[in-house]
Amino acid sequence: WGRISTIEPRVHGGNIDNKELVAGTTLYLPVQMEGALFSCGDGHGAQGDGEVCVTAIETALQGRFRLSVLKDRKLIYPQAETPTHYITMGMDADLDRCVEMALRDMITLVSQRAQISREDAYMLCSLAGDLRITQTVNREKGVHMVMAKNLLNTA
Repeated sequence: WGRISTIEPRVHGGNIDNKELVAGTTLYLPVQMEGALFSCGDGHGAQGDGEVCVTAIETALQGRFRLSVLKDRKLIYPQAETPTHYITMGMDADLDRCVEMALRDMITLVSQRAQISREDAYMLCSLAGDLRITQTVNREKGVHMVMAKNLLNTA
């Protein structure tokens, strides 16, 4: 891709603007190349789903980050995990395409975690998955799907 802007959310992360990504969240990012770098910024004190007017309550970030390379994890787009939920994301200029991306990744995640068929996972996504608009302010839009972990407990 060469030099790219971090203004838009993309496969590598970028300006995701997902209000679900708070302290205690694990964010999984696809790594595009050996020796990739990591940076974070654009902290928000508050933001609604959709960040509709280019800005939220912007604030500095302070925290500790642990970076791990998970070579066995094959991610197509960023995903996240909170103590209670799994989150898949889709980013594209077309919100319909964003929905499709987030849904397909959630179907795969649910199918694998719950050890059920993709068809059953698709049904569960319709019954219990929540699609949310992540952001609409940049050229690339964002949608994320949230699924409660306790629904996938196979024990």
